[in-house]
Amino acid sequence: MTTSDQHYINLIIDGDTNAFEVLVERYKDLVFTLTLRMLKNREEAEEVAQDTFIKVYKSLNKFKGDAKFSTWIYKIAYNTSLDRLKKNKKHFNDVAIDEFTEHQVKTIDNALDNLEDKEREQSIRDCIALLPEDDAFLLTLYYFEEESLEEISKTIGLKPNNVKVKLFRSRKKLATILKDRLEPEIIEHYERERR
Repeated sequence: MTTSDQHYINLIIDGDTNAFEVLVERYKDLVFTLTLRMLKNREEAEEVAQDTFIKVYKSLNKFKGDAKFSTWIYKIAYNTSLDRLKKNKKHFNDVAIDEFTEHQVKTIDNALDNLEDKEREQSIRDCIALLPEDDAFLLTLYYFEEESLEEISKTIGLKPNNVKVKLFRSRKKLATILKDRLEPEIIEHYERERR
């Protein structure tokens, strides 16, 4: 079993700066993935990921433990990415959404379940990369971190119900992209089975 994050946080607060390396090692890949999803630019994502860890280090004593440490880090990564986006004033085109029903979103999910895990993961990653930054961040937490609505709501500072709505809209956008990319016969196969 891995030593808990809190153990290392306590060591750092007590002056052991080397202990921070363990936390960076533990979370750097995911923080980078999240910043890249939002910024869509490798160099900027790397800078923002570094900024995130600097902020985490400086404000460790403010971590109260009322959320998971990972949730707290993701929130800092999210806010740092948002700050960078505002600074850059970049606006990415939103994906046009066809009128998607809940049934169609479920159909896409079922089609994804049918793909090999690796293939499914790659399909989702590729398509998430095409989404606006907010949606990409949300879906990364949802699909790859398997965070609950409660945890996601703490990360992005919205009520769980608002997260549910946002998540559904993000999944509709993802479904639109996946629909164009996934083998149409996979989707048809599930449509037929549901009749």
